[in-house]
Amino acid sequence: MNGKELIAKAMRNEDLPRVPWVPYTGVQIGSLKGYTATELLQDGDKLYECLVESHRQYSPDGMPVVFDLQIEAEVLGCELRWADEAPPSVASHPLSSEPIVPNKMPAKDDGRIGLVLDVMERFRKAAPETALYGLICGPFTLASHLRGTDIFMDMYDDPEYVSRLLEYATDVFLTMADYYIAAGMDVIGAVDPLISQISPDSFAQFMSKPYTRLFAALRERGVQSSFFVCGDATKNIEEMCKTNPDCLSIDENIDMVAAKQITDKYNLVISGNIQLTVVMLLGNQMDSQKAALEKIDAMGTKNFILAPGCDMPYGVPAENVIGVTLAVQDPEAARKLVAGYEKQDSGIEVEMPDYKNLDHTLIEVLTIDSATCAACGYMKAAADLMEAEFPGKVKVVEHKITQPENIARLGKMGVANLPTIAINGEAKFVSIIPNKDELAAAVKETVQ
Repeated sequence: MNGKELIAKAMRNEDLPRVPWVPYTGVQIGSLKGYTATELLQDGDKLYECLVESHRQYSPDGMPVVFDLQIEAEVLGCELRWADEAPPSVASHPLSSEPIVPNKMPAKDDGRIGLVLDVMERFRKAAPETALYGLICGPFTLASHLRGTDIFMDMYDDPEYVSRLLEYATDVFLTMADYYIAAGMDVIGAVDPLISQISPDSFAQFMSKPYTRLFAALRERGVQSSFFVCGDATKNIEEMCKTNPDCLSIDENIDMVAAKQITDKYNLVISGNIQLTVVMLLGNQMDSQKAALEKIDAMGTKNFILAPGCDMPYGVPAENVIGVTLAVQDPEAARKLVAGYEKQDSGIEVEMPDYKNLDHTLIEVLTIDSATCAACGYMKAAADLMEAEFPGKVKVVEHKITQPENIARLGKMGVANLPTIAINGEAKFVSIIPNKDELAAAVKETVQ
């Protein structure tokens, strides 16, 4: 049974001989050939070359062709900020000054869409036995890219506008899905990091209708679907299930065993959630193998696809990804290799601020990385507004867990979920992006 067949059977809720493996190969594959993320995502030949090389090294059952949530936003007028070791981030929001609903649909020759479609078609021929994922920016994150952080105020002040904007974003999604399906994609993924940042009530009010329509449309088109979410979306797992995707893909912030108890009620596949930073980026091959085996043992082989918690950071060593492959393909041999192995303590000490004696209010934004994680980026943007709101009285600092010392910092601060805003050392907004008024009210309590 090849990987494509294995993923298809998993999505049909069938019993499997082993767990399927889908490495979310984002910009990390550029490092295999020495290309920057910018080169990888702007040059079809380089992207294709790296896909072929990663497929050779990682032996995946399924893999995305590209993991870039800004492709649609760029076409629709957002300016992008490019980086060497991360996907681009959105630098401007064309609807920030006026709450309108556009009518433009992306065309095949807009922006980088043609490049992506060409690579999809080429890689489809090169990897016929692998399930290929076409990943598309989900409606809420796309709407946020267009509108900016004001969308969180709009949800209270103008809910009708938000619903219309989400309907438009869903139409954009399905237009892109049609292109990707024609290019040979087996699974269409709706990647919507910001879903974790809203309440179940808000999900039911704003997201249930567009996502139910979206997944029904994909089913009519004869492809399988996956609903990707980042951050601690625990509170929204059941609401997500009700929209009827074939699979939920979650990150390390979620207790996967508990989440699977919910997804099993709806007979859905769940995918994830090997830790990206602690294990895959900062660990070694033994750490990766051990983490993979722990997931396999906890989750079983039915209704489960093993994957990283999200797209892998650029600096993840190839041998760590290969370690997961080895654990999937020969778990008994991997068990012998890691028997008795324990991860070494980093020994890193972090000096914490003297919060009680600061001459300003310190807002610490604890993130995966605001340059690569959309939810982290919007939380950082919300915090940055406070420096202008309280001039000279507020300082904003980001702590990315891609830096080892910040993992130790999380432990000292008692923060378990990302992204989080802490004010003077106290976690105030955990996996919830506050609107400007909410954050300003919290800051005002501490401003001297």
